[in-house]
Amino acid sequence: MDGQRLSGTHWTFLTSHARVLVQISRDPGIRVRDIAARCLLTERAVQRIIADLERGGYLTHDRVGRANRYHVIEGKRLRHPADRGPTLAEVLAALIR
Repeated sequence: MDGQRLSGTHWTFLTSHARVLVQISRDPGIRVRDIAARCLLTERAVQRIIADLERGGYLTHDRVGRANRYHVIEGKRLRHPADRGPTLAEVLAALIR
């Protein structure tokens, strides 16, 4: 029997948005293709997530030649009322350890 199916649920602890943000915080010059491979997502899904994160004020990017260089807005607070304590930098630090 598959270990994931033992619990009867199909949820994961971290969202895809959190996974993408962790990868970007580890390597601000990472390619969308590499994020997708590490997060087990499609490149298009990663592009949509990055756009969401930028619209939400968690991330910006600069073009460097043909590549993007991402900047995590570390002082940003999480948007859900139940999560409004730590900054984004504090949350990422806990995830990246």
